[in-house]
Amino acid sequence: MTDNLLLAFAMVLVRDGRITNPNTNFISIKMKLQVASLAIATLLCSPSVNAKAEKSSGSATKDDWKTLFDGKSLDHFRGYKKDKPDPGWKVDDGIIKFAGKGGDLMTKDKYRFFEMALEWNLPKGGNSGIIYRVAETKGPAYHTGPEIQILSSMKVGGKTDAGSCYALYAPMVSNLKPNGQWNSVRLVIKPGNHVEHHMNGEKVCSYQIGSDDWNARVAKSKFSKWKEFATVDKGHVCLQSHGAAIWFRNLKVRELK
Repeated sequence: MTDNLLLAFAMVLVRDGRITNPNTNFISIKMKLQVASLAIATLLCSPSVNAKAEKSSGSATKDDWKTLFDGKSLDHFRGYKKDKPDPGWKVDDGIIKFAGKGGDLMTKDKYRFFEMALEWNLPKGGNSGIIYRVAETKGPAYHTGPEIQILSSMKVGGKTDAGSCYALYAPMVSNLKPNGQWNSVRLVIKPGNHVEHHMNGEKVCSYQIGSDDWNARVAKSKFSKWKEFATVDKGHVCLQSHGAAIWFRNLKVRELK
């Protein structure tokens, strides 16, 4: 704060009758205001204030992520309509490995608006999927939940290829890695039911559940026969069993608001 500004502030105090001699009290006023300015600057730069500002803005932080697989156990999973995972799902060398026999592996928790990240690998090629907002009904998981397709082929426009919302929305880019290599995936479901599929660092597919376009596509698909399809607001996530060996690692999730 400049001396001229301080003197002007002192004159205001004189006018209001707070001090009687601005020249005598100028040094004292200057020191007090400098101390106050330093205290305010220190408060604004403190980690706690910054953390509160970040939280209030709604931006996600590193601490929001919940690890679903720690490389050691399947504690956060069970089988679809079962209390425990099927024996076909095993942990080996920090990886969830499915040998090809058994049902889907399902999260114990349910999610509404969320972001999930993971890596998948088809060591010999084949078929699988990530099915979200699943309810446990008489039918399979895909009777209620839409699916991110996992497949050993991918092309732009392929509605049943890797990265697609199976049979509904095709990938906009093709960036599949060869069999035996790891592909990274992020599934993002935002408030308002806007969904994004990200694969290997690129957004490959997006849509809005319940929109006119979504409803028209579902009406023309096999999903129209399943009245509960994509109607579950909050559901489980399933890693699909489809007869092929499939590996997963680095699974984590965070809820969005």
